[in-house]
Amino acid sequence: MLTGGQVAGLIVAVFWAVLVSFLALTLLRLARLLNEAGKLVADLADQAGPLMEDMTRTVRRANEQLGRTDVITRQVHGVTRNVSAVTTIMTSVVGGPLVKAAAFSYGVRKALSNRAGQPHGGDGASRPQLQARHDGKRRG
Repeated sequence: MLTGGQVAGLIVAVFWAVLVSFLALTLLRLARLLNEAGKLVADLADQAGPLMEDMTRTVRRANEQLGRTDVITRQVHGVTRNVSAVTTIMTSVVGGPLVKAAAFSYGVRKALSNRAGQPHGGDGASRPQLQARHDGKRRG
């Protein structure tokens, strides 16, 4: 039979054996994890180069398009300025005579309407009075 010290030593030895086995298993899993992480990093590094080249091309194309857009914007600004100048010229060339013609036609209409309301002929009778005379002549 075992003595108390031997039993305690046996328990401690079994405990250390279980602990070492657990640590060895944990270290083995950690090694696998680090190996997989290394593979993942290597794959990312392999893919990062072409990805960076694609991104560089995309940024260059975007800059080219922005340059073209800037040129188009400047051209549209010039066209807008030209249209504004043409509008100003057309307003001064056509607008002035149209305003004068409208004023003239208004004046002619006003004069004709005033003349229509004035007496006709030498007897000083107005149009309603002339109408009444004509109506009287027809009756009698």
